[in-house]
Amino acid sequence: MQIFGVDIGGSGIKGAPVDLDRGDLVDERFKVLTPHPSTPDAVADGVKEVVDHFGWAGPVGVTFPGVVTGGATIRTAANVDKAWIDVDARALLGERLGGLPVTVVNDADAAGVAEVQFGAGRDRRGTVIVLTFGTGIGSAVFTEGALVPNTELGHLELNGHDAEKRASTKAKDDHELTWEHWARRVTKYLAHVEMLFSPELFIIGGGVSRKSHKFLPLIEGIKAEIVPAQLQNNAGIVGAAMRAAKV
Repeated sequence: MQIFGVDIGGSGIKGAPVDLDRGDLVDERFKVLTPHPSTPDAVADGVKEVVDHFGWAGPVGVTFPGVVTGGATIRTAANVDKAWIDVDARALLGERLGGLPVTVVNDADAAGVAEVQFGAGRDRRGTVIVLTFGTGIGSAVFTEGALVPNTELGHLELNGHDAEKRASTKAKDDHELTWEHWARRVTKYLAHVEMLFSPELFIIGGGVSRKSHKFLPLIEGIKAEIVPAQLQNNAGIVGAAMRAAKV
């Protein structure tokens, strides 16, 4: 079975058809830059460009970097334009895509369900936390395989700031941090999350997961096992398609 997945991020909008039996992309993903300002209409145009690139005419799952309720309504927008708040994204995107069935899900939740079904969290019990490092820090919390949606742990306070302002990949790039310096910030963040949730496993996702060898060996003092996401930055696309298939 194939469903189309789109992953909206603070810097890019990417998507591809997904084979739900394998949990992998059918074709090489297509990406456009997230517009600035990232208003609902502008981002919807970007989603349409990605979907049209493949000539897709079926159901579409779309991730969003914020809290999403009911598979439709946006409640927070930390890293995109605040005009998104309270928008019915399912209706907006469905209209822009010519009436295609659309389901919307939090981006980290989508990445998490993909990793738990097909990746590093497969067959793992207990508490598993997937953290996606990018423009912000997304989180997906699972207990015995069940998702606790919209956790938004990137907004925990760390040294008087939102954690994602200190430990996201964007923070690393903006402040030109070395891998060693950034790893120390990530360690402090993981220690705080571990204190609150005592997970058995942390899965580190987002684009930076491709470079896990540069920073994971530098993280010390965390009791939970820490592994990179196996689906890497495609997890959100796969998870979006998975969610759309369940509607």
